[in-house]
Amino acid sequence: MPKNFTQPPAEPLTVVVSRRVRAGKEAEFEKLSSQMTERASHFPGHLGATMFRPSSSEDPEYRIMFKFQDRETLSAWEESEERAELLSKIESLLLQPSERDVTSGIITWFTLPGQNPVKPPPKWKMTIVSWLALYPAVTLVFVLFGDLLAQLPLLLRTMLVTVVVMLLMSYVLMPRMTRWFAFWLFPDRSKNIR
Repeated sequence: MPKNFTQPPAEPLTVVVSRRVRAGKEAEFEKLSSQMTERASHFPGHLGATMFRPSSSEDPEYRIMFKFQDRETLSAWEESEERAELLSKIESLLLQPSERDVTSGIITWFTLPGQNPVKPPPKWKMTIVSWLALYPAVTLVFVLFGDLLAQLPLLLRTMLVTVVVMLLMSYVLMPRMTRWFAFWLFPDRSKNIR
């Protein structure tokens, strides 16, 4: 009898779209982009979107970052008529065609607040900064709750620890660590953090 293997759940995907808008077309572009986000929000699997305006007048680049639950829901949105209709209008306002990049996993931890998303740092740097956040977080959990955790079965104990640590990493530690280590993670951009 064949074994029934289940696929691991798909990781959410983050899409970063870069668009350079022609001078004088910014208001029209932002209106169309808002409509695009509104339409995307009604699609299954949509997890949110953020627009980053140009960091200076010399660089007219907008970055739109949006997330979908998995590749299937992202493809459904990207192949939809609702998107295609607005995309042709948006593209007519640009200096050059849109650039698009899809990422997943912990790379999305490494974005600088108040600045356009940038190319992720090298994996070895991300690993070191993640470890610098992870080690004290895990240690703190065991210092505070070690005696209580020791009484729980192993599977329940590890589930609770990993849930707490991942929440701390995603919402508390990594945003701060990325800011604190921006000079090292993003050496060419750290001067421009807003």
